[in-house]
Amino acid sequence: MEQYWVASRCRHDRWIQGMSGWEDRSRDPAGRDGPHVRAIIEEVLLTELLTRTWAAVAVGCDRVQHADALSPIVRGVLAWHVEARNRAMQLMVHGGGFEMDEGAALNRLRRQTERWTDMMMGYVHRGCDVAEFAFCSERARDFAADLGGQLQQPTGNHVWNLTLVGLRSAFQHGLSHASPNAELNQRIAGSVLGCFHSEAFEGSSWFKSLWTLRLDQIADNAQFMIDDLFVLDQMPAMPR
Repeated sequence: MEQYWVASRCRHDRWIQGMSGWEDRSRDPAGRDGPHVRAIIEEVLLTELLTRTWAAVAVGCDRVQHADALSPIVRGVLAWHVEARNRAMQLMVHGGGFEMDEGAALNRLRRQTERWTDMMMGYVHRGCDVAEFAFCSERARDFAADLGGQLQQPTGNHVWNLTLVGLRSAFQHGLSHASPNAELNQRIAGSVLGCFHSEAFEGSSWFKSLWTLRLDQIADNAQFMIDDLFVLDQMPAMPR
């Protein structure tokens, strides 16, 4: 969770810096790096799916354990993400510099991510109040009701696999070729997977391979953690 917090904070700072640079050069369109800021906005919109879903899972875990160990951390990370999202939305609406088709593509990505996030809330609605994390709580509850019925069917064990296929297909095309923060995204995803035991991925070879990769990277993360100690000196304290 510490690595999740640190990597998320570093990514947030990079997002704000990148979008602020775009705003600062508003009077000099020739000095703008359109593809880079578009990639930042795409990353902000798309990765909120994981931020909100993981926040819901972590808060639900605290609720089951009658604890408050994870909730402050994931809520803090979500607050940073919402701030970055608001900045991104402002650029999409008022920032200028985007072609009409680019703006339309970003808006489609926003709507698509919101819908998939609310679907993920359907899987965790019993563990927490999804209204706090869903974009549309009513839609999330509808998804939860649909999933509840599907999981009761004889083919219910295939529902999650179909969801994964649909999720990967939905975001497979139309995005920028390079992620502005690929390394940090990998560390964030790895830190989330590292919070689970291997038994959680039985029957899912794709997720279990990622979990195994996470273990293999522990030694490599030593230098990152040393660097983080210096980064933490410049940041507010992690909530406890």
